[in-house]
Amino acid sequence: MANTNHRTILFATGNSNKTREARAILGGEFVLRDLSEIGFDGELKEEEDTLEGNAISKAKQALQLTEFESCFAEDTGLEVVALGGAPGVFSARYAGKDGNSEANIKKLLENLEGVPDRRARFRTVIAYVRGEEVSTFEGIVEGTIGEEPKGRKGFGYDPVFIPRGYNQTFAQLPISLKNKISHRARAFEKFTNWLRGFQR
Repeated sequence: MANTNHRTILFATGNSNKTREARAILGGEFVLRDLSEIGFDGELKEEEDTLEGNAISKAKQALQLTEFESCFAEDTGLEVVALGGAPGVFSARYAGKDGNSEANIKKLLENLEGVPDRRARFRTVIAYVRGEEVSTFEGIVEGTIGEEPKGRKGFGYDPVFIPRGYNQTFAQLPISLKNKISHRARAFEKFTNWLRGFQR
């Protein structure tokens, strides 16, 4: 399906959680379509060794699969100080290629057992590709890793990540608050501010 409206943006993801969160952050200013909504049910390759590389690669792959003229993708990593920045770019598959969020969290907590330094940060990189032009936008939120999962909201590592300045995990905080302070929200703010100027 082609992009016939300059306010319609293709998001190179099939992850409904990410799409839902992105729509909440963007509001009604832009119409967001993701890959599952245009009939693509496969997986985009994530073979780069940086978040930036993966985001750019996914956006380019999506453009090759669709009739859209532009597209954006994001890649997010949890970077834990005591683990040398791991799981980082491997966050989604930390417990293995077939792992899930529960398995990833279990492995993370096992690796941090008895470790007093729980500092961590979430980092999101958005890559917007239009033709040969590539623009990237980064969002970071600092915090710590809790001793055990808490909360039922959010997804991924949200149940163990406590953002700086709060005493609850992302999975405990109201979604509306998370969407204002999160790494993804900060990256999207930079992206949409740029996009507004670009599309005037």
